[in-house]
Amino acid sequence: MDLSSIIGIIAAFTVVVIAILLGGNITQFIDVPSMLIVLGGGFAATLVRFPLAGIGSAFVVGSKVAFTHKKVSPRDLIEEVTSLADTVRKSGPLGLENVEVSDPNLAKGVQYIADGYEASFIKDTMERERDLYLERLSEGKRVFKALGDSAPAFGMIGTLVGLVQMLATMDDPSTIGPSMAIALLTTLYGALISNVVCLPLVDKLDSKFDVEEVNQTLVIDGVMQIRENKSPALIRDMLVAYLPEKQRAELAEAA
Repeated sequence: MDLSSIIGIIAAFTVVVIAILLGGNITQFIDVPSMLIVLGGGFAATLVRFPLAGIGSAFVVGSKVAFTHKKVSPRDLIEEVTSLADTVRKSGPLGLENVEVSDPNLAKGVQYIADGYEASFIKDTMERERDLYLERLSEGKRVFKALGDSAPAFGMIGTLVGLVQMLATMDDPSTIGPSMAIALLTTLYGALISNVVCLPLVDKLDSKFDVEEVNQTLVIDGVMQIRENKSPALIRDMLVAYLPEKQRAELAEAA
């Protein structure tokens, strides 16, 4: 669970709600037509930008990574790969069948080795799975970016709708209030959705994309070295290239 995403969104909305309560009644800031314009219009505009077949899976993958994805340290992966290489050296590839592996991608590669698949098959399959996963993650990022761009725009559209309704019924004072509510609240809703939810999640997915790319490439390299029966020490030395300088020094001292 990525607590920073959840806590940040909840904290932002809490601050806004507290400010509203200190200055008046929260029911004044709830308007269904305004929500329909911003949410409905934003999702509709996003549907226009992306193929219908892929938008659902992209949104799910993006949401899952943003809110529930557990960050895996490259250093931990290197330690695990080294341990697996040591197991192969002592017990052979079949010794991997009884080993528990924490990372799903590494577990899949280990199973390929235990089943005796050719190195070319393992590499091609894992690289294809990595590329397709990263493509879905990138698509999810673009979906949130589209929502973040559309929400303020439809907030402005709602403001124009409210102003037109207000100006068209100036002779009836009872309609001025609801029309002004649509005019102002759609802008508020659009700004909140864009700046509290969508655009921060785009940045979060951007950073996680880089981490996922490094981790999955590290796993593929590690699996291939294990498949070629390289020594654990050599594999460790090769994989430390994925670490920043500080972590390389710490790993060297630990070894």
